[in-house]
Amino acid sequence: MPGVLSMRSNHTGFQGSIKTSASDFIVTEIDTLGRLLSGSTAETLHAFGDAPAAPNSCCPQSPHRPWPEPPELHREEVLGPFDSPGHAPEDGLSPAKGSTEHMVRASPEGGRHEAGTLDSLLDESVNELLNQFACNIKDRWDSEHDPAAHPAEFSLGPVLAKRNRADLHSAIRQKFPFLMTVTKNNEIIVKANTDYKQLCQLVSEEEAFDFFKFLDAKLENSKFSFKPDGNKEHRKTVHHFVSQKFGKLVETKSFSVTDFNGQQNVAIIVRFREKSWSRKRPAADCQEKQDVYTGFTLRKENLETLEAISYLSSELGVLPSDFSYTGIKDKKAITYQAMVVKKVTPERLKEIGSTIEKKGMKVYNIHSVCQHLRLGQLKGNHFDIILRDLKHQSNDSSADLKERISEAFENVKTKGFVNYYGPQRFGHGQNVRTDQIGLALLNEEMVKAIKLFFTPEDTDDPVNQAKRYFLQSDDAKGTLAMLPEFKVREKMLLRALNRYGVNHEGCTRGWLSIPHSMRIFYIHAYCSKIWNEATSFRFMTYGSKVVEGDLVLSEENVDENSSLNDKVHVVTAPEESTNKYAIHQVVLPMVGHSIKYPNNKVGQWYHERLAKDGLQTCRFRVSALQLNTPGCYRHILKYIHNLSYHFLEDNEKEIKTEEDSHLNESQASLLLSFDLDPSCYATVCLREIMKCDL
Repeated sequence: MPGVLSMRSNHTGFQGSIKTSASDFIVTEIDTLGRLLSGSTAETLHAFGDAPAAPNSCCPQSPHRPWPEPPELHREEVLGPFDSPGHAPEDGLSPAKGSTEHMVRASPEGGRHEAGTLDSLLDESVNELLNQFACNIKDRWDSEHDPAAHPAEFSLGPVLAKRNRADLHSAIRQKFPFLMTVTKNNEIIVKANTDYKQLCQLVSEEEAFDFFKFLDAKLENSKFSFKPDGNKEHRKTVHHFVSQKFGKLVETKSFSVTDFNGQQNVAIIVRFREKSWSRKRPAADCQEKQDVYTGFTLRKENLETLEAISYLSSELGVLPSDFSYTGIKDKKAITYQAMVVKKVTPERLKEIGSTIEKKGMKVYNIHSVCQHLRLGQLKGNHFDIILRDLKHQSNDSSADLKERISEAFENVKTKGFVNYYGPQRFGHGQNVRTDQIGLALLNEEMVKAIKLFFTPEDTDDPVNQAKRYFLQSDDAKGTLAMLPEFKVREKMLLRALNRYGVNHEGCTRGWLSIPHSMRIFYIHAYCSKIWNEATSFRFMTYGSKVVEGDLVLSEENVDENSSLNDKVHVVTAPEESTNKYAIHQVVLPMVGHSIKYPNNKVGQWYHERLAKDGLQTCRFRVSALQLNTPGCYRHILKYIHNLSYHFLEDNEKEIKTEEDSHLNESQASLLLSFDLDPSCYATVCLREIMKCDL
């Protein structure tokens, strides 16, 4: 792992083996609302024909995990288009033809998932005050006093992170549909929703509750139905109310329906006007209807994320750049992650299911979405890991192994771990690391970068045979014929090299032929290596004390329009002396053209280190390759969440250990379960726990 030297804790640790098989290392994404993309329920959805679901809808979580429970899926009943035969509309709305729409009725109890989100985003005291405020609103409405005569507001205080504000707005309105939320200068204000109270005077509170949850959720192609109503004048009043209050968002119609007793009646159906359900998405993300996006959960085994995308793009006849994802997952593992592919319909994706299974992939929860995914668009990752061949460190025989393991976990839970980039970032075990290619690109050594890219591994499979042939011959056309179809990146490069030559210009055009996300990947690998080295130097130089010149992320006097550098504060001497900041608040820059460096020995180290690689004047822009690296900041310390573990015998049965029992070396395995924040590496966390390189 390039650049990794320091560790956070000083416990003894222990030894063990990880990734003995892919099933020993299972990674599952946690979406922004704390829900797991679990495989078992995803398989159930797939078996039932991939029932429609909201984007990034997730499956039930492991029972041991104290993350908030996911919401119950909205019950959906297929309803015909507005102009279906047999319906008798009372108004003159034009029908939406040829669409597939769904009836959505929310559970009036609701709130399990919203409560979990509120618990994770609000302090316990603020959460209690919010619940009390909500109860007071309902009490006022149930009393004789008019709530409008007693305006009430409740402030959650400033919430600086835009994503957190969006999550809070949605969670509050979903849990308490009778409340409304507004933002004033980063401060979230909660008020009584008088529209809700007015609707309760026309329909039942259960219907009003469901209707406002429906409005806030804004699920594509969804509909809401009020209960059947035989009073035409009353229906007109409801039509008028909804049109007056929400006419820009929804439209209403009345349809004849048959109840369970076979009696004819009339119900008001509400649906969103076209595109109105996508209120939080920029117009550029929901373009013309020919831009088809399909979301799905990808399960892969023993495959890199980019390699899996190469397989998928080859099978679907699209470019690798048409895929988006929230992060790159481990290769030697079983992983579950959300993906979106552009220009591919759900039906087309389902067709390749049996083909890609042969490559170690499965797709679940296939559904239409409106936009691509963004890197980092997740809450974190959940890990289920088996450590095998447990034993003491070579120089340690003084304590029971169980005690050593317990000590290690308690230490890291309390003190955290150094947030290094893990070995998979750099191509662990490969003859050429990705950061070496990135350095060549930053120095604009295009031919060298190509040669490094095509450096073979020591195996004799067709891919490495083709790479050896290319390095020996520079014969791009011949190499192209030798490569398997799924090697999409390599083939793109070779086609350009065949056309333009294996020279500086030809290699530049070759790099330009592959997607931007793949080109920038190598640059980021180099920047990650430098960050690892800088962090190690920082801990060796200053330890865990926050010192003058350190950088911390500040939440004072900034708003959502502030630049990243405005949010980074340089620690002053008085702040050091009063211990104003803690070590977990310290960040270090990922090198780029728009970052600031620490104003101490660490900043000086950065400049000397870049000069060593010939980058002292580098602006981290490679215009010839359309690469622009502004840089960012990363916390030097992170913590493990929701850690649990138990011991297994070799036959995978749990060991019922007593307090005074001992573990025999190499006769037991350890099953770990924990969560990490985005961009944290489980192998790095385990290195800190075990005190050995993995």
